[in-house]
Amino acid sequence: MANRTTDADSLTRGEVARTLLWSVVVISAVSNMAASFGGADTWVHLLCGIVTVLCGGALAVRGLRGRR
Repeated sequence: MANRTTDADSLTRGEVARTLLWSVVVISAVSNMAASFGGADTWVHLLCGIVTVLCGGALAVRGLRGRR
């Protein structure tokens, strides 16, 4: 009985996915900012921006589908 988890204690796959998406959004945005200050090539900015937009879009779709 000591190691049993209840439904309130367990994470769903949706919660894990949302957390990972937010983490990637923050990391890519910070990377883009660091690339701006560091004078990186244009492809670095584009890559970071694409990753940020894709993850942000996935979060928006998940949020809109969750409201139904």
